[in-house]
Amino acid sequence: QVRLVESGGGLVQAGGSLRLSCAASGNIGNINRMSWYCQAPGKQRELVARIFSSGFTNYADSVKGRFTISRTRAKDAVYLQMNSLKPEDTAVYYCNTNTLGVDSWGQGTQVTVSS
Repeated sequence: QVRLVESGGGLVQAGGSLRLSCAASGNIGNINRMSWYCQAPGKQRELVARIFSSGFTNYADSVKGRFTISRTRAKDAVYLQMNSLKPEDTAVYYCNTNTLGVDSWGQGTQVTVSS
């Protein structure tokens, strides 16, 4: 079991920046990938960014060039640097890991971008 705790969300004006953090604990040795998802009201949860054990990363087209995902070598934390924020980025952001095919989720952190 992996426990995930997000932090760093808040209210920011358009064009501003936030850095989200996710602390991972428990059975983290076999984590295959670490991801950030977002979910806006009335919308499905969507993948924002993902980093694999190899270091390979994937980004949603909407955030490419603005957001950067990174992690510690021990896989005990994953971060999302969010720059040039837009009102449409407003959502709850969730940390996710996959361990031997099992998904774990954090509680989410609210990001609100004002125009």
